[in-house]
Parts: sequence; C-alpha cells; structure tokens
Amino acid sequence: MTFTKILVANRGEIACRVLRTAHRLGYRTVAVYSDADAGAPHVTQADEAVRIGAPPAADSYLNVAALLEAAKRTGADAVHPGYGFLSERADFARACAEAGLVFIGPPADAIAAMGDKAAAKRRMLAAGVPCAPGYLGEDQSDEALAAEAKRLGTPLLVKAVAGGGGRGMRLLRHAADLATLPDVLAGARREAHSTSGCGTLMLERLIENGRHIEVQVFADAHGHAVHLGERDCTAQRRRQKVVEEAPSPVVNEAMRAALGRDAVAAALAVGYRGAGTVEFIVDAALKHHFLEMNTRLQVEHPVTECITGFDLVEWQLRIAAGEPLTNLVPRLQEDIRFAGHAIEARLVVEDPYDGWKPQTGCIDGWDPAAAGDVRIDHGIAAGGAVTPYYDAMVAKFVAHGRDRADAIRRLTRALEAVPLFGPPSNGRFLRDLVNHPRFTGATMTTALLDEWQAAGDEPLLQRPAPPAPAWRIAAALLAQGTGPGNAAGPVAHEQGTRPPSVARFDLALQCGGDRRVLRAPVEGVQIDSIDGAALRCTVDGVSSRVHAVRGSDGSLQLAIDGAIHRFAEASPYPATESAADPGRSRAPVAGIVAHVNVAVGEKVAAGQPLVCVEAMKMEMWLNAAAAGTVKAVHAKARAAVAAGALLVELEIAP
Repeated sequence: MTFTKILVANRGEIACRVLRTAHRLGYRTVAVYSDADAGAPHVTQADEAVRIGAPPAADSYLNVAALLEAAKRTGADAVHPGYGFLSERADFARACAEAGLVFIGPPADAIAAMGDKAAAKRRMLAAGVPCAPGYLGEDQSDEALAAEAKRLGTPLLVKAVAGGGGRGMRLLRHAADLATLPDVLAGARREAHSTSGCGTLMLERLIENGRHIEVQVFADAHGHAVHLGERDCTAQRRRQKVVEEAPSPVVNEAMRAALGRDAVAAALAVGYRGAGTVEFIVDAALKHHFLEMNTRLQVEHPVTECITGFDLVEWQLRIAAGEPLTNLVPRLQEDIRFAGHAIEARLVVEDPYDGWKPQTGCIDGWDPAAAGDVRIDHGIAAGGAVTPYYDAMVAKFVAHGRDRADAIRRLTRALEAVPLFGPPSNGRFLRDLVNHPRFTGATMTTALLDEWQAAGDEPLLQRPAPPAPAWRIAAALLAQGTGPGNAAGPVAHEQGTRPPSVARFDLALQCGGDRRVLRAPVEGVQIDSIDGAALRCTVDGVSSRVHAVRGSDGSLQLAIDGAIHRFAEASPYPATESAADPGRSRAPVAGIVAHVNVAVGEKVAAGQPLVCVEAMKMEMWLNAAAAGTVKAVHAKARAAVAAGALLVELEIAP
C-alpha cells in the first residue's frame, strides 16, 4: 500500500492543511481546482494542479470522473478526500480502489455502513449503544414520514441519512409545525441531494437542552483502535458548529471512559480504518445518545491535535500506508495523554447582524501571521475573492492554552489581531461569544444561538456601533488622503477632488445608518505609523494599534476590537427614497438558483414562494410581497445570479 504522490480531492483550508503535512512527510502533491479557484492558495501550494471543471461543485469537486482523470494525468497513486464533498461517499472510495489508487480513509464498506445515518443507528441499537427515538425505515413516502412524525411528536428533527454539516436537516419544534411537513421534506430532500447526492431522510426526536459531544477515533488494518478524547461542539447555529473545544468542560474521567468505549466499539463493529468521529448528543442528565459517525477527518480536528500533540493527517497517511497504530502509540490507549485546553472558532463570511446572510466579494485584507502562536488554518489570501459556490467557512482560529480561561484569552486576542477585510464575517461575533457568560460558564446548548436569533434581543447579535475614536481616526485618514493601500494625495469624494490648498473643511462621514460631520484636520488625532493594514494612532494622547484598509468598494474599513466598521464620505445630495418594489423580486445575495417555483402567467398569493437561491450551501426563498400575476421570470435553475439581480416580476393585483 505504498504511495508517493497524493491528489487532494478538496479545496480551501482543508486542502492547504493536508498539503502541509504531506509535504513535511516527503510526499509529492496534486491539487484540483474549479474555475472559481484558479488562483486559490491550495492551487499554488501543491506541486502540481489540475483544472477539473466549472465553479458549481457538481461540475468540479463532486465530479468523480474528472478527479480520477486528474490522478491519472499526474501519476498520483493516492487520494485524500479531505472533508465535505466526496469524503463520505462509498462509491468514490470504491472508484479510487478500482483505479488502483490508495484512498486515504476508511474502506468503502465502512463508509457505507456508517455513512447511512439510519443504518448506522440500527447497528448501534443492536450493539446496545443508546440512541434517541426516531424513524429509520426504508419507506420514504410523505405519508409514511408524516405518520411517524405524528407518532414521535415534537420537537423533531428531519435529517438526511447521508452527508454532514447539518445539510438536509430541518427542525419541527411545535406540534403545529407538523402541518408544514410536506414542504419541510421537499426542502430537506433537495438540499441533501445537492450536497451528498442522496435525498433519503430519517426522523429523530430532538433531545432538548442537549450538548453535542463527539469522540475522535482511529483504527488500523491490524485490528487496533483507540480514541483521542472528546470534543465539545455545543455552540451551533442551525445545526452547524460555530465553536468547538477539547476537552469538554462538562465531561469527567468516568464519562470520558464511557464515551471512548462506545466510540471504539462502533469503529471496530464495521471494520473501520483511519480517522473517524463518533458523535453523541448529551442530555441534561449527562447521558449520551449516539447521533452518527462521520467517516472522515473533521473540521474541528485541530483542537484534538493541540491537546494530544499528534498530527492527525500524519496518522491518516501512515495508517493508509499500512502501518499499525502501535508504530504511533506503542501501548495504544495507555500512551495517549491530554495537555491543556484548545478552542477552535470558525470564521465564516456570513453577517450575524443581518440574519446570517451569506456574503461574497473581494478579500481586501487578511494577515494570519499577526495571530502569533494561535493557529489559523485557512485557504484564502488578500486580493482573492469569496464566491457563492462553496461553504461559507474561510478560516479556523485555534487557540491552545494551559487551561480553558487561558485558551479563551488567547483566542480573543487573535480574533482582534487578524480581522478579515472585505466580505462581512462573524469575526466580532466569535470574539463576543467565547467571552459570553453562557460560554465561559459552560451552559451552552445546541439550540441556544437559534433561540437568541428568534428572540431578537440578545446583545451578542446587535451590530456593534463604532466607538467615538473610530469616527475621528476615519476622518483623519480620509481627510489627509493617506491610508493602507492608498498613496498619499488628495482625497476623491462626492464633490470631486479636494485641492491641497483647502486647509480646513467639514467632512461628512457615513457608517451604516449613522452620519456625522467632523472638522478636518481632526484635532487630537495623529496617525503615527502605517505598516500594511496596521496603524499606530494617537487619540487625545493615547496611542493604540488599529487595522484599516481601503476596500474594493471604496470604503475605509476600520477594525477595532474585532469589529469592522465601513466609513465613507457621505454624499452632499439628498438620499433617494428606495422603497422596496413588491412587483420585483431580487436575489438577496450572489448565489445559484436552486429552484424556480412559478411560471409566467401564474397567479400567486402574498407570501407564496417564488424562487430559491442557494449561496454557500444555504437556501433562501424569495416570497411574493403581494398577490398578483407572474409577468416575467428571469431565473433558471442552476444559473448563477449576482446580488440584487432581478429574478421575478409580478403584476400586482389591484
């Protein structure tokens, strides 16, 4: 099972992560890329790279034939699937083996056994592992699922049996929600099929106020298996993880032993090999219930690496090459020790202060080296772009401390020191979340972030206003025409170019919905130095470090305490009223048209779904703002659309 050249069948931060270890161990590497990723970091970091198709994942990263052809053209003799995309597809693992390639992951049969969540739960029930009540049957008709949903009651999860990352998952919280089940099933099937190629569903009774705790396992081809402790992934939004940590702050030694025992038994039961994660939901009484097994490396694997000192990708490569686990840990479980505490925060390009809408656009500034000894796994670069075709996660901040408080403190500083300029992201939200009493007190639940979102009054989800010094610093930079990415000279503004002879003037600034007029030059403010995006500014005698860039949209983006504020000179002309036109439905973000629900001439009611736009694996439906008749449809399924693109026109009923 020897191999010398590895094709990484993935993109972004995970591809960069795999390449780093592969190169350290002396392997040659091959990257693959879609047209949207032609200039991405993972492409330039690999020894060779092959274009595999158009931007939509179905045409590139999910194209098995194109991936196998790329391996053949470059002479790669092994494939690492990363996570997501094809990493849990048994047919891909089987196709690699049939092509003579070493698949760096579990056997196809093990993927099939655990990749089907319903079948996996049946195996666990037979083995005596506790599971939440649910429906795992083969009858997938709406009628059968409706009957089972009524039997199980609410709150109830509708889940895809394949894939991961919360894709194809829906929550029915109240009994009245069962009336919407047909639409819920259709949406879950559609999303599941688009992300994993399988639309089969299962039902599972939701365990209220639960914690999501998972166990990292490894198994070799010689009958050995070990666990590397647990990770706590309770901080979630819409069933997608936001912050993960190891060890869990609520797990004691006895519980750790029980979790590890069940996780290892699950791996051995299916003849597992390589890295896997057994996920559990833990109820208020700290009893664990099996959820699923992810037959791949996890996004959050770095926290396990931090507390164990092991490189999990190295373990994957060595096990795939046929080595026994005893080469890595001679006394197996006894040789695995845990040190300190690690926390990972997922940086995603979604706006937490505007309903978590996905964001796209140019990356105007990004300097991960400023994080110091906090690890940042990423696959982006300044000058690149975030497109709507793939997952919204662009980087992971991973802090390792001597204890939990130390890790939180280190992570907080890194989130402030390394802002992402360009598309809005959740950077400031992450900084505030890990310092929130519910997080520091270890009382989070998997539903808490969604509950805060629904309530609408949690300060954590209110957009931070720029502090008074930020206005003055922005005014000073704009007034003198000097700033990051901008040569010294006159400032271009709404009234033209301000001549150098104008010594003092009023500067009208806009930031969000706020507008202020400041006198320039700004008294008490001095820009002491400029080093890339980092500035040393003195305000009223107090010198501090801030970060700023001139954005591709023309704004001055200023980062303070992890929040990014966008300043621009306000127009001297009155604002034009821009009331929403109920007769025109536009794309809320750049994305792909997932579904068109209406046709020209069709009568629609107010609130009726018209078009579904998918961006970064999130579905957003456009509903009719008023009753009327469809006058024109400008959307086609699978077509890319820009933010604000006109999709449907209605003739509003009188």
